[in-house]
Amino acid sequence: MPQPVAARLFRVIVPVPEIEAGAEFYARLFGAPGERVAETRHSLDCGGVILALVQPVPGHSASPDFRPLPDYVYLAVDDLEVWRDRVRAIDPGLITGEIERHPWGERSFYLRDPFGTPLCFVDGATLFRGHA
Repeated sequence: MPQPVAARLFRVIVPVPEIEAGAEFYARLFGAPGERVAETRHSLDCGGVILALVQPVPGHSASPDFRPLPDYVYLAVDDLEVWRDRVRAIDPGLITGEIERHPWGERSFYLRDPFGTPLCFVDGATLFRGHA
């Protein structure tokens, strides 16, 4: 039997209530403007995975009313303190926890974007990738 081909994550959808505000916040956060790909879609490249900001279109069956993601989007970074300071410079009230080391070895801090989606920045040198 042939070996299964590994699937690769290439896009994560993050809903925003208003595309301009979402694009502005994430451009400040990542230090790059990203790209408007449609009237209600804006993409940012996160190391080969696209973070796609999407403004729901009311009444469109494929686009429900806005609601933030219910669970965290995890982002690996090289310098956790620099990213924490960057978030603090944008709005210190976004951070929901200080940098800490978890039992599985990762160092990270948590925040919510201005629209309610939870984010977690993780020190790339401590990423937990399972016990395979």
